[in-house]
Amino acid sequence: MGAAGIKMSRWSESVFVFHFALCLGTTLAKDSSPSPFNFPTLQPGQLASNNTGPNSYGISPVSLADDGTYYVVLQAGEISFRAAIDTGSSDFWLVSTDCETQTCEAVPRYPLAYASPTFVSINNNATTFALSYADGSSASGFVAREALEVSNVTAPNQAFGVVTNSNVTLNDEVSGVLGLGFPRLSEIYVATANATPFFASLSEQGILDYPILGLSLTRNSTGTLALGAIDVSVVQNVSEIVWNDVVPFSPIGTQTSTSGYMYWAIHMTNFAVNGSELTPIPTYPGPTDNSSIALLDVGTPGLYGPYQDVTRLYALLPGSRLVDDSGQWAIPCDSSATLSFSFGPGNTFILQPTDYLIGPTESNPNLCLSWPKASPPSADGIDWQLGAPFLRTVYSVWSYGIDYKQPPMIGLYPLLNSSAPVEPPAFVSSFFSAASATVATMLPNYILPTPTFTTPPYAFNTSVPATLGETVLSELATSTYEPILVTPAVGVNELPKVSDAYTLIVTDAQGDVLTSTYHITQPSVVLGLPPGWSGARALHAPHVGLGIFILAAVCVGARIL
Repeated sequence: MGAAGIKMSRWSESVFVFHFALCLGTTLAKDSSPSPFNFPTLQPGQLASNNTGPNSYGISPVSLADDGTYYVVLQAGEISFRAAIDTGSSDFWLVSTDCETQTCEAVPRYPLAYASPTFVSINNNATTFALSYADGSSASGFVAREALEVSNVTAPNQAFGVVTNSNVTLNDEVSGVLGLGFPRLSEIYVATANATPFFASLSEQGILDYPILGLSLTRNSTGTLALGAIDVSVVQNVSEIVWNDVVPFSPIGTQTSTSGYMYWAIHMTNFAVNGSELTPIPTYPGPTDNSSIALLDVGTPGLYGPYQDVTRLYALLPGSRLVDDSGQWAIPCDSSATLSFSFGPGNTFILQPTDYLIGPTESNPNLCLSWPKASPPSADGIDWQLGAPFLRTVYSVWSYGIDYKQPPMIGLYPLLNSSAPVEPPAFVSSFFSAASATVATMLPNYILPTPTFTTPPYAFNTSVPATLGETVLSELATSTYEPILVTPAVGVNELPKVSDAYTLIVTDAQGDVLTSTYHITQPSVVLGLPPGWSGARALHAPHVGLGIFILAAVCVGARIL
């Protein structure tokens, strides 16, 4: 089904889709005509009334884009878009038709000429925002409100960035970014009153069954994003989820007088090569209680660590060397080592060579570029950034926390058997050959020195202490939720569950029982097209009428003979 639903051409198919949707606890997208009225206008801080009934949970496919980011199909109003999901940022933004840069015109854009009945202007579009990224790109525009539907869960009146100028390169018809972080990290939240980010908004309003989201990342389009639940087609045993307290931070300057949550970051206790453990060296040992902090970031296609850790890691990998001033290392492609990261006793997660190797270099196919890359010190105290190569090895559960009652946590469910043998070089070579993963780069023919950096002042106001596991009085989910994860080992079985897998049982003419499993796929929708308009970009998917018919029958308990 996905965020947008599937529109069927024949009445009989629509009936089956309807029943299937009811079984999933979801609703189908509805058609409507353009509104003849002007946009409603709000003054800064004013919220429109919520006349949209909440959905409690949902699930949608997650796909891998060519640039290594992951995206979902969502609906802004009644218009479908692809948006990159990102736990390292908090803002939701889409490029609009007012953005006429080359990068904007290459993707579907939010049509400002369409009078969406759920679009709400803020301060006559005079409340501006500006975002900048580590690669030097930026996006800017104004803040507005729109109904946002993701995984069939709707946040009415969601504040979002309407981009009018951008040089951010977007791939695979992705039109923006869906940030899933905390409000303190949001530029829009700072600029606009009552502009809580998407995941925070669902949690603070009590829309979700429980304030969690679950992520399964794969190398194709078979991942899932579950809102308000966990995907039990991936998590076979919920008791094996390992829970980690999210690290709170002191305020920046005089921004506020209380500590709180800013990043989806946890403490890293060690990392290892082939089981040889090393203790991280934090950049700011005083403010971080002598602990290294790791940001878990879906929006990052790689792994990054501080030079003081990364140099020691590669010293355990024979033949490795630094190959450029961006912190990139190369190692022999026939490496038979595992990497691992630990976040506490008995909390170790292993990466095989195909998880951390990027690919053979064109100038020397015997050497492969490798993760992690080394980064200069960051003033926020985040030493490690664990992106897709790590998050593909786990199912991750992001618990937003509850005011007064429960701190935010990240649950990690290992997808790899820790006792599995190391992938042999022949397997790794075959993997990269099949993926055509050769990297077009020239390696230097000399040894590069390890650079040195000046550590910037720590960014946070340490006169306001932040304590791991602290419960805060606001900024988390509404206290009407009853905390399930106070003792995770006891409460985890109570978490809401959803599945992207559906089983078909058929008895053939010989009396043999045949079982097949089907999974949700990206919806067949047109991107960037308002109801009643034409000319937008089509997102093609195979016809699924029969599949929906079969799944509907299975869903209601029918056996097809």
